[in-house]
Amino acid sequence: MSTIKLDQPHQMIERLINNIEKVLIGKKHVIELSVVALLAKGHVLLEDVPGVGKTLLVRSLARSIGGDFKRLQFTPDLLPTDVTGVSIFNQKTMEFEFRPGPIFANVILADEINRTSPKTQSALLEAMEEHSVTVDGMTYELAKPFFVMATQNPLEYEGTFPLPEAQLDRFLLQLRLGYPTLEEEMAILTRFGAENPIANLEPVLTSEEVYALQQQVATINVSEGIKEYIVRLCKKTREHPNVYLGVSPRGALALFRAAQALAFVRGRDFVIPDDVKELAPVTFLHRIILKPEARLEGASVERMVTGVLAETRVPIS
Repeated sequence: MSTIKLDQPHQMIERLINNIEKVLIGKKHVIELSVVALLAKGHVLLEDVPGVGKTLLVRSLARSIGGDFKRLQFTPDLLPTDVTGVSIFNQKTMEFEFRPGPIFANVILADEINRTSPKTQSALLEAMEEHSVTVDGMTYELAKPFFVMATQNPLEYEGTFPLPEAQLDRFLLQLRLGYPTLEEEMAILTRFGAENPIANLEPVLTSEEVYALQQQVATINVSEGIKEYIVRLCKKTREHPNVYLGVSPRGALALFRAAQALAFVRGRDFVIPDDVKELAPVTFLHRIILKPEARLEGASVERMVTGVLAETRVPIS
């Protein structure tokens, strides 16, 4: 992909966020964090009840960056080849030809990922980690940028297959949209009353520009003090008496990259402690498993993470 010179990247990001807000009302912070994940070359897990706008967020983001968009509706009978693609024998050429699956796009909506079998889940999550797909011994590179937003219903719903811990760890952030306020819901009725505003949503960036922005994020400065702060936070989750499984080194790297992207989105070329504190909950919550006895006593991951943040010394720089 050719190198693109970017002028005023912060303004480009603002245009992207504002464009998505034309469709998704009252969710600027969630939109901003989704853009953070995109620029950090990560992926997002959206867990919430049906009907709050999860699919709308993904479609709006895809339209706004002008990239290829594919939707995968996960069902119990979906096969791994329905995700990655399959080799078909061509009788004319007497050779096998690879027919790419929907995973070959810039933005993927993996809808209700916890309604399909673990084998099919693994096909998607392997592609997320490797940014490539291997079929019949041949490896195929995925698009750049490549961004997955997976939605799942809360696990107490029937007919769900919970994602294993190792697969949850592949998601950079876990976000929730939540219900709108009274004023926001009234605005939704007004905005969507005549037609869906996403139908007229125009791209404000190209996929090439997004890829170039991703390359710039990696240059954001992170001081040694901030790095130590990230590691100390992760270490405290592993040592907490209520925790069965704490944040892995991959989780520490996720927080590091997300903090770089958040600083970049906010128009800075360096990370500050507040970036880490803001991102720690959405980076940690899906990576921590409490001990059964702690859950029975009413402990929660949210309160534990809040406590860890309060107890950990914040660096000066």
